Amino acid sequence: MRNAPRNPVFAGIDRSDLQEARQICRNIAGEVGGIKLGKEFFTAQGPQGLLEVVGNDIPLFLDLKFHDIPNTVAGAVRSAATFLKPTMLTIHASGGPAMIRAAADASAEFGETRPWILGVTVLTSMDDADLLATGVTDKASDQVRRLAELARENGADGVICSPFEIEQLRADNGPDFKLVVPGIRPAGSDHGDQKRVKTPIEALQSGADYLVIARPIINAPSPAEAARAIVESLS
Repeated sequence: MRNAPRNPVFAGIDRSDLQEARQICRNIAGEVGGIKLGKEFFTAQGPQGLLEVVGNDIPLFLDLKFHDIPNTVAGAVRSAATFLKPTMLTIHASGGPAMIRAAADASAEFGETRPWILGVTVLTSMDDADLLATGVTDKASDQVRRLAELARENGADGVICSPFEIEQLRADNGPDFKLVVPGIRPAGSDHGDQKRVKTPIEALQSGADYLVIARPIINAPSPAEAARAIVESLS
């Protein structure tokens, strides 16, 4: 692992501008457990820009959601582990058992510094009707359980899930399977495009390991104060 998170909150910096992302990270790095950077930033600034934001000491959640043939995903995991050294990174569990296993095996090559492989189950912006439109007739909660089991059986360290699947996934997969949860909104905040949400303390009490919180922190008048308040609410 790159660095052990100091607390369970990973702040998502959903920005494409390098200087803005660096400033936000600089302001909140001492308050949160780590930083999540994803496709918006990575597409604009690439690996070098990402390293300029997080440096060498801040735990990094690399959220690129790899989904391709097994060999390609394995290569992407190796590249990420070599050059970016994330604490955790995401793949789509719907890529299937061979792809998940390839990602897990590639990560394992890095020993103690390997990134955790987290399977994306059902995006928190999707509900049952959205799944049905893609041809999945099961409820979102059932699809999440199926994909989480697939991820665990094929070597993934954990999954990304909504707050409403935490308790069931913890019961299904045991205490060591990591549950990383977006769709977290402090009480009274705007839900935005997230349809399945809980407050930070509700998610932790349900059994989440790490919380991904973006807009309630980075859109606040003082991101550092917002992050500090969220972390203190978990005590």
